[in-house]
Amino acid sequence: MIKKLLFTLLILISFHGFSQNISLSNQAKVSILTCGTGPESYAMYGHTGIRIQDTAQQIDVVYNYGAFDFNTPNFIGKFIKGDLQYFVTNGSYIDFYYNYQAENREIIEQNLALSSTQINQLFQQLNASVYSDDRFYTYKFIDRNCTTMVVDKINSTLGSEYIKSATTNQSYREILYPYMTDFYMKLGIQLIFGAKVDEPATRLFLPYEFKKAISDTKVNGSGIEQSNKTILEARKTDLPFNWLNSIYSLIGALLLLVILGKKWLKISYFIFAGLLGVFFSLVGLYSLHEEILWNYNILLFNPLVLFFTWYYWKGNCAKIVLFGKICLGFLLAYFVYMLNKIHLEIVWPFIVLHFYWIAKIVLQNKKCNIVRG
Repeated sequence: MIKKLLFTLLILISFHGFSQNISLSNQAKVSILTCGTGPESYAMYGHTGIRIQDTAQQIDVVYNYGAFDFNTPNFIGKFIKGDLQYFVTNGSYIDFYYNYQAENREIIEQNLALSSTQINQLFQQLNASVYSDDRFYTYKFIDRNCTTMVVDKINSTLGSEYIKSATTNQSYREILYPYMTDFYMKLGIQLIFGAKVDEPATRLFLPYEFKKAISDTKVNGSGIEQSNKTILEARKTDLPFNWLNSIYSLIGALLLLVILGKKWLKISYFIFAGLLGVFFSLVGLYSLHEEILWNYNILLFNPLVLFFTWYYWKGNCAKIVLFGKICLGFLLAYFVYMLNKIHLEIVWPFIVLHFYWIAKIVLQNKKCNIVRG
């Protein structure tokens, strides 16, 4: 056992010294690998890697800026707060290729028109990052991820911000939206996102957007992309439409609540809606993720609904009408604000249900006040 440990340590030390000191030959090439999307949440938007090849030195290595350690103490808390440390890793290209082949995710390779000096500089910088504390970085969904880190590395090698986001009126939310194919995951993500993702997208932060930017980028009048080819094709899988994982199941569930119409069901639902609004409020105060700050979805899942529910349970007509009108006012403001938002198409069933139930309860209790008066 000790011999195996010493042998492993020797290999690591040897590779460390080799990777730090070696100088690449003139045959060396650098390329960007854009990896396809997958059904898992971590693979939803794809992945970006940097590949460096040098046949003369028998080097073929891929660098990734998307690694994290599940064994990190308080992993979930750090992830939610936004101070979880990600890090860069390197590994053989063939292992990288087989991993994505096993996951049935495509790989597109774009060779970059960099000089030998620039490739060597990039290679040394990447290795310095892997084998020092610089390998760690604080993950940010838009501003610092596996793609933005590669964008910054390549632009640093080029000497200026040549590769950048195209001028567009699209928001971050609109760019992200088509990637979310799982309906309930999409619904959850859209509800927890705040105002930042509605800003115009000025940062290259997604792999396929980065891929397109490389194809469009010119340095001193010449394109930076030497070649663009798919080196691993994903097998096409035609999945049948899943009614249970669609807006139709949501509409069906909410319609069932309306049809049943029991008071305890309304109270239970409003407690859930109010607590969800409390969660949106508190997580915004706790988390460092800017993407979930200023979450206007609390106008839909409004914490004030908890007061409305309490008085509805107690049968206090005057307070029901008061808090009901306040909640309806916020709900109307939310609907108007959402008119130009892409995710209105998936949250409208909640808007309709809230309007219908709260307005109906308010009208019923107005009559109650009139009778008592």
